[in-house]
Amino acid sequence: MYDYDNRIVLTLDAGGTNMVFSAIQANKEIVDSFCLPAYPNDLEKCLKTLTTGFTHIWNQLPTAPVAISFAFPGPADYKNGIIHDLPNFPSFRGGVPLGPFLEEHFQIPVFINNDGNLFAYGEALAGALPTLNNQLKIRGANKEYRNLIGVTFGTGFGSGVVINNYLLTGDNDCGGDVWVFRNKFFPDMIAEESVSIRAITRVYCELAGVTDKRLTPNDIFRIAEGEKQGDRRAALTSFAQFGEVAGDAIAHLLTFVDGIVVIGGGIMGAAKYIMPALINELKSTLTTFSGERLSRLQMEVIEADDDGNFNQAIAEGQRQIRIPNTNKKINYNPHKTTFIMKTKLGTSTAISLGAYAYALHTLGN
Repeated sequence: MYDYDNRIVLTLDAGGTNMVFSAIQANKEIVDSFCLPAYPNDLEKCLKTLTTGFTHIWNQLPTAPVAISFAFPGPADYKNGIIHDLPNFPSFRGGVPLGPFLEEHFQIPVFINNDGNLFAYGEALAGALPTLNNQLKIRGANKEYRNLIGVTFGTGFGSGVVINNYLLTGDNDCGGDVWVFRNKFFPDMIAEESVSIRAITRVYCELAGVTDKRLTPNDIFRIAEGEKQGDRRAALTSFAQFGEVAGDAIAHLLTFVDGIVVIGGGIMGAAKYIMPALINELKSTLTTFSGERLSRLQMEVIEADDDGNFNQAIAEGQRQIRIPNTNKKINYNPHKTTFIMKTKLGTSTAISLGAYAYALHTLGN
């Protein structure tokens, strides 16, 4: 959408260890990124890092930026740029008006949002959604998708929803949040307790009977691959449980959003062990008291990365029916379908492009 827009936006990849600064113009990074330590325990040093980093990038630009836009961990009042108590940024406890601080310093608008929202927005405007619609058009399919659910698997369970090019933020900056959905396996717990880095490690250690807190999801993936000594069955189950709970939560989102699903995040490196359980959950059934069995979702979920399923779904949807009492025909697709796919941009790039688009869209309104 903004491939030919000459406006420049300063961006930031904010982590608890480092902050990486850059700038985007026409959906492309136009400077070398610049990395500084985050100082999460020292507010004064952290704020100094932010002003120093953005100033360094600004000084390399051909023209002045129109805004600053980036993802920052929550909880937060994103509309007003106020960051609340963060586990990995202790110095922000009590609330810090980060957006207003940067606006006062640089005298340009500042937009802050969470990474799940911006990931979804980037994929909706410049990644998965236009890519899918273009593939459908090339194949002659009479279908165009407008809504997208973006999900990230990493330290936590991130998500965002875009409806017809509009990011669903909500009245309390909670729109599209999935991490607090009810956990399928543990109804008194949040879904994120089973869909996160800590969940994979916890389940593996419980099933394998080990207490090695140094184990990472990558270690457990290597055990599943047979590259590292350990309990392979426990490793496979840890990823499968992750996928099943994620699938349950995504099914709820799909029920009211009715769009495509795009998944990113570091844990997707183990997609071949996560996705079968996730897809199986989306394709599961529920029953009524009368004994009737219904599909969990009203639409069929197709894996867009599987060419065979993709082409078959398009072929099945092509039909024409006659208008009564005329010789005319109209296109008719009796099959309700949607697609699920891995990120087309890469998680970090999608978040950056989402931040860029969010700033320009907001400025335009």
